Amino acid sequence: MSSTRVVFLLVPKLHLLDLAGPAQVFSTANDLGYRYRLSYVAETEEIATAQGVPVKARLDWPELGPDDLIVVPGWRSPRLSPQPPIGPETRQRLRTHHAAGGSVASVCSGADALGAAGLLDGHRYTTHHDLTEELAARYPKASIVRDVLYVVDDRVITSAGIASGIDLALHLVAVERGAEAAARVAREMVVYARRNGDELQDSVMLRHRGHLSDLAHRVQDVIDARYADRLLLAELAHEVGVSERTLTRIFTNATGLTPLRYQQLLRLERAEHLIGHGATVEAAARTVGFEDARMLRRLRARTAEPVAG
Repeated sequence: MSSTRVVFLLVPKLHLLDLAGPAQVFSTANDLGYRYRLSYVAETEEIATAQGVPVKARLDWPELGPDDLIVVPGWRSPRLSPQPPIGPETRQRLRTHHAAGGSVASVCSGADALGAAGLLDGHRYTTHHDLTEELAARYPKASIVRDVLYVVDDRVITSAGIASGIDLALHLVAVERGAEAAARVAREMVVYARRNGDELQDSVMLRHRGHLSDLAHRVQDVIDARYADRLLLAELAHEVGVSERTLTRIFTNATGLTPLRYQQLLRLERAEHLIGHGATVEAAARTVGFEDARMLRRLRARTAEPVAG
């Protein structure tokens, strides 16, 4: 297995988690034998972070190949400065690497750096929801994708910000080293689910993951991955090695929902996303696993507040 170089391009006032989250993923993957080499470069040797902790970086760039990745973490927002925080030489490095077949990625406002290098033009991308209008106006030749965690488009990989940088990095590990590798890294980091890129930034999955029940997390992993399938309670119970009654009790205590209700909310949220992007109710219902549109219409008519069911 060849190693992959991951270069983090650091800019003033960067957010520590935008940097540390993806760096931890690739570092953990390397510790587990999946061969990643991490480097940190900047236009100055010391970078002030948004959280007040200074970080050091190199001024010279390592040699990069087409299998390598440049990541630009985000910096303090909510408004962007009139001028992107990278100079012409750095922008050219980004362009050259991508033109040679390499990948570039951003977390949160890091998309502004990719846009300044011309790498968003003609591509789909995302960013933090507070910055979507500003970046859409700044880079009209690019297509902003609102309210998703990350977008991959021809080796231009962008994420919404903060924790979604972890999702983006886990996705890249899965693509390069396989789903089992990403799952091992996620478990080592105590990240229970590798969220899909089109998951909403404020999602059902996020709202009901804030508990410490390993059994409930494992059941959620199954439902998250197969929410469009017909999942029997007996099947879920067998998957985690407990009785149906025990599963229902533990899952409901942890999440406030029954497994069925949790699956319904996932389906509903995904269907709303599809409808918002132009799908009919009937098409969305079929895609997310409903036999017809009647159940979807009933769920949409309910109040937005989840009810344990």
